[in-house]
Amino acid sequence: MLKNSMNISLLLFLQVVLIAIAVVHTIADESFDVRQHLSTVSRYGTVKDIADDSFVPSQNLDQCTPIHLNLVARHGTRAPTKKRLRELEAFAARLEVLVRDVKEQKQSLDKIPAWLMGWNSPWNRKRTGGELISEGEDELYNLGIRVRERFPSLFSEEYHPDIYSIKATQVPRASASAVAFGLGLFSGKGKLGPGGHRAFAVTSESRASDIVLRFHDCCQSYKNFRKSQEPTVKNLKEPILDEITRELVRQYGLNFTKQDVSTLWFLCRQEASLLNITNQACSLFGPAQVSLLEWADDLELFVLKGYGNSLNYRMGVPLLEDVIQSMEQAIKAKEEGYAPGSYEKASLRFAHAETLLPFSCLIGLFLEESEFELIQREQTLQYPPKPPKTRNWRGSIVAPFAGNNMLVLYSCTSNNSNKYFVRVLHNERPIPIPGCNGSDSCPFEVFKERIVAPHLKHDYNTLCNTNLEQKKKDSSPSMFSRMFGWIFSPRNADTPTQKVEL
Repeated sequence: MLKNSMNISLLLFLQVVLIAIAVVHTIADESFDVRQHLSTVSRYGTVKDIADDSFVPSQNLDQCTPIHLNLVARHGTRAPTKKRLRELEAFAARLEVLVRDVKEQKQSLDKIPAWLMGWNSPWNRKRTGGELISEGEDELYNLGIRVRERFPSLFSEEYHPDIYSIKATQVPRASASAVAFGLGLFSGKGKLGPGGHRAFAVTSESRASDIVLRFHDCCQSYKNFRKSQEPTVKNLKEPILDEITRELVRQYGLNFTKQDVSTLWFLCRQEASLLNITNQACSLFGPAQVSLLEWADDLELFVLKGYGNSLNYRMGVPLLEDVIQSMEQAIKAKEEGYAPGSYEKASLRFAHAETLLPFSCLIGLFLEESEFELIQREQTLQYPPKPPKTRNWRGSIVAPFAGNNMLVLYSCTSNNSNKYFVRVLHNERPIPIPGCNGSDSCPFEVFKERIVAPHLKHDYNTLCNTNLEQKKKDSSPSMFSRMFGWIFSPRNADTPTQKVEL
């Protein structure tokens, strides 16, 4: 009798434990917001306030005055490109085939999500793409308002293009973003319309020669490198797609291919970001699957546009030089007592993820101090770790739509021997800079010496126009060795039964 009673008690205890585990998982799933895990397709408002709560911004600039601001911003949320629009239209026909196959095999349709039956692309009537959409306009317009409110002394002057320089690439979504930002920045400063708007200039260089904001487009060495890395990126992402494809086939009874799953993930990102729809394509993936797919996208970003190769960011040296020169001119104006209204107070640039990412790498963001020392010595970094491990390199934080870096130059009148300081804001928040001993600011001369100078020994034309064919042949074994070593490294092993971590 006692034994039976103990068995019943044990069963009841196990039931309680299982229920508790189920509740915890349910709460975790409900708190998981897929819109914060879309890599570079993430909307700015969804991710801009995600921050490292353990980082405490420096207080050493409280008695200082901002005298110049550099802004490097990505364009706001945009529509899918024309190529992607055609892909989604074709995918509608593909889904019809998958459902028809299930019907012809007289299998149950119960497992197939209702939205998927007869689905059509929400953009199926569009014939052009890639433009800034209204949500993207709002992102930049409101950013302009917040920047003016945060730095009122910098934007108190009457507008002149020599005081407030606004530049954009020739790509329409970038120049449209510059216009939206300017409308917010100068709202109430003019006499146009009920909003008191005013006209302002946005200048652009030709796409063929813009080595400051579209350096990636003008760099032949980078184009060669990027093409050479396509097999590497494919090999890194393929195991993730394999695993998730098998799971979706089993769960929904549709004969998905890896390409289907890749397109579904693309659709999820577009629906969630542009349309705020998370209960269709995104609902096919659980939080763990979303995290893996996000990581795979971030890996691609790391290899092709980030710290994966020094060429990715060193080709951005002309932009870094432009930023430093503008700060030096501001210091000169301050030292020589230039009259107000006779010198630049802000340089505002609007471009692309391919601009913002390399620039973030040039100033060493999203690195530990030991990693910063590696890139200063031109050594390669390990790939971002696989979930559930945490990582600094997340596309949704590094370069979301409207993502931005602001470098604010301060003049300080304290007894400290350093008169000028640079503070870096990423997505409007102070961010630790490894080159500044983990602070968000440091003296301008220290910033130049520790962070900028090591990059300036690289000449853009030498980097981008040299024939690299022999170099690539020579470096191929080491590239393979690096990938091989990373795959089988104990640091990246989750469990003894898992062969590789990809």
